[in-house]
Amino acid sequence: MNIKIYSTVSCPYCKMLKDYLVSKNISFEEKLVDQDEEAKAEMAQVSGGFLGVPFVVVTKDDGTKETVIGFDKGKLEEILK
Repeated sequence: MNIKIYSTVSCPYCKMLKDYLVSKNISFEEKLVDQDEEAKAEMAQVSGGFLGVPFVVVTKDDGTKETVIGFDKGKLEEILK
């Protein structure tokens, strides 16, 4: 499973999301869309133009992808079972 988080440096919900994943010992890749134009363009493409953060893309081992907008703990727990 691969988890990619699109976030910004100043976003409190991004920090809560990352702290939550760290507390569960779940590794992730972070893309800072406020500092990296490529990451911002990638996020816009993957999200269908949505630019709110945090935006999470979970790629499961079978290749399917799930997305989560914001810090939605319930949806994350359901995906990460």
